[in-house]
Amino acid sequence: MSGANTQLYLISPLEVGGDFPARLTRALDAGEGLVTAFQFRVKGIDQHEAARLAEPLQAICAEREVAFIVNDSVSLAKRLGADGVHLGQDDGDPKEAREALGREAQIGVTCHASKHLAMEAGEAGADYVAFGAFFDSTTKDNGDAPRPTLEIIEWWARLFEIPVVAIGGVTPDNCEPLIKAGADFLAVSGAVWSGDEVAAIEAFARKLG
Repeated sequence: MSGANTQLYLISPLEVGGDFPARLTRALDAGEGLVTAFQFRVKGIDQHEAARLAEPLQAICAEREVAFIVNDSVSLAKRLGADGVHLGQDDGDPKEAREALGREAQIGVTCHASKHLAMEAGEAGADYVAFGAFFDSTTKDNGDAPRPTLEIIEWWARLFEIPVVAIGGVTPDNCEPLIKAGADFLAVSGAVWSGDEVAAIEAFARKLG
């Protein structure tokens, strides 16, 4: 698979108030279609507050036809009418998420470095699987989970139609092997939000062009 087929899956920082809507707008516009999904990822706040923070971001994504995916919470995704939900291994079953969110929802599942978990997710109806963390990451805490290798992306891309996402410490400087291995999406967060988001997206665009 060539880099022309790989797109960016942008994950929010934990702080999405303040000037973040403006930053998201700049990042999405810099990519000109390169960013096809945005994951709303907040921790430790109640659903009412999360919904308030999500509303302007969801509108920004909708205007640009970027899928708005909620991290962890099927109930919040349903409340927002989000485009989908991303489930960790402890966040529920894809089949139940499908029943709650409907046929059109995009449902993704974190599979760490496990072929078995990925196949289970696919059988349960996931729309994409995510492997990671591939690199040291401030966003994606692998705990004691083994780090995946490029081989798992190559294996998945060769055998399955369901898209595969590479996550965890992905930057413009280290992403090329993931692209060559066949990743459909690079999930990126810190590489974009820890500095100038426009420059970061443009740097990814040069690698993906």
